[in-house]
Amino acid sequence: MENRSFPELEQLEALIEQFGDRARCEIVEQITYKDRQFPIHCLSLGSNSPDVPVLAFFGGVHGLEKIGSEVILAYLQTILQLLDWDEEFNARLQHSRLVFVPIVNPVGVYRGTRCNGHGVDLMRNSPIESIGNTRLYSGQRFSAKLPWYRGDESKMEKEAQALCRVVHKHLFNAPLSIAIDLHSGFGIHDRLWFPYASCQTPFPGIAEAYGLKQLFDRCYPHHFYKIEPMSQEYVISGDLWDYLYDDFIDRHGKQRVFLPLTLEMGSWLWLRKSPTHLFQRHGLFHPLLPHRQQRIMRRHLTLFDFLYRSLLYPQKWATLNSLQQESYRQQAMDFWYA
Repeated sequence: MENRSFPELEQLEALIEQFGDRARCEIVEQITYKDRQFPIHCLSLGSNSPDVPVLAFFGGVHGLEKIGSEVILAYLQTILQLLDWDEEFNARLQHSRLVFVPIVNPVGVYRGTRCNGHGVDLMRNSPIESIGNTRLYSGQRFSAKLPWYRGDESKMEKEAQALCRVVHKHLFNAPLSIAIDLHSGFGIHDRLWFPYASCQTPFPGIAEAYGLKQLFDRCYPHHFYKIEPMSQEYVISGDLWDYLYDDFIDRHGKQRVFLPLTLEMGSWLWLRKSPTHLFQRHGLFHPLLPHRQQRIMRRHLTLFDFLYRSLLYPQKWATLNSLQQESYRQQAMDFWYA
């Protein structure tokens, strides 16, 4: 059973070969599980200059939610084709960088489990402690045999450390950066979450988050995303993006903009249409029917392109003067926290 195929990793490594020297590829970590090595691959495209804006994609943090990895792989396939003929897209890459870690938790994706090979939920693994109304799903350190296990508090798991290293290397020193982490499994609506997940305190980037939301609403008034702080749905301990954002603010303050986003694909809608899928391993987190899977593969391309364009032209949301920033901050407070 443990020697079965790993189609997501096979597809990723085939894409790496097809990109050739058009992408910079590195293995940022090797994860050992039952005498087998599982690499964590990172791909970057575009300028390698430290002063360009960066957009980064992460998937498969929860292995059971492999649709996130599959959506990123589909987007990489699209980019591979665009590089052959789209002069405008190639011109973008001269002034920016795209970074991809499609399979953060390879053992979890391989086994079809939420946790990694040690039974640790990677999105509960950082030292961040939640404040407020918490539940078992907020994270626990009792046992790896229970869900949402946070792991050893003295160290983070290798997969979590690898994700942090990629963010430190590619995003922390950029003048402007956006990270988007793809998940599934909550609600019937697709949500675009931003910090904080650990508390209901507004995070320092609330003005930029609201500015980006306003821009997206203007450009795509019929979009299907609910954009909100994650803590408005539930509060958790150990969130990696809270941990990284606080680290970024400690290093850079507000001199640069780093916006971590989580795309939570609302898989309850898939289940509502086919309730029997609940009895299958991936049924609650993955669109099992082929036509639904194909729909999800193309559903978020508009969002990805918008985020890329907003990164290149940040004047309306990220490079704000003090009056604009205060106006957006107050509107954000009224909209999300009133």
